[in-house]
Amino acid sequence: MSQYWSGRFAREGMIWGKEPSPSAEWARGIFEDAGLNSVLVPGAGYGRNTKVFSGAFTTYGIELSTEALELAAEWDPATVFIAGSALERQLDVLVDAVYCYDVLHLFLEEERKKLIAASLAQLRTGGLLYFTSFSDEDCNNGCGRRLEPGTYEYKSGKYAHFFSEADLRSHFSGAEIIQTGSFPERLQSEQGGIHEYILRYIVARKVK
Repeated sequence: MSQYWSGRFAREGMIWGKEPSPSAEWARGIFEDAGLNSVLVPGAGYGRNTKVFSGAFTTYGIELSTEALELAAEWDPATVFIAGSALERQLDVLVDAVYCYDVLHLFLEEERKKLIAASLAQLRTGGLLYFTSFSDEDCNNGCGRRLEPGTYEYKSGKYAHFFSEADLRSHFSGAEIIQTGSFPERLQSEQGGIHEYILRYIVARKVK
């Protein structure tokens, strides 16, 4: 997977443009209302969403792609970017919040568990999680070869997990779930292409 994304960042640069996801703005509001001070963004890419947080919080981004990190350093110098896997703990400090945009659905079940566990391990008790992921309401759900329950190779060489409400909640059963929902996401690439998805989100609190 890392080769896939490194290749795309090398070829396409800022793949999804410079505008952040609306969910990043929503998460920022939740974090500000809670009086939080620091945010971790696993799978930060080139900093499209980290920039929403770095003006208000101490912000850390974890990213595996060297090509993405080079873009991120220029686009969002206020964020501390760390080269490494989001499936493993990378920080030696605990943060107040984790915002993870459209990363969870990229993995098979065991790695999804690792991503959530690593995020919780870097979050202080009482801290907040805000995750987005593909919804089972998305038109790509069920397309292509089935790899696991809810997981499909919906494009050649590219697979994703499509979450139902119950499935998403079960993934975060070890945390206190505060809010869930779904929303349409519209992405416009630097090349002018438009992609539309249905995403789910979950807001949860680390309780222990």
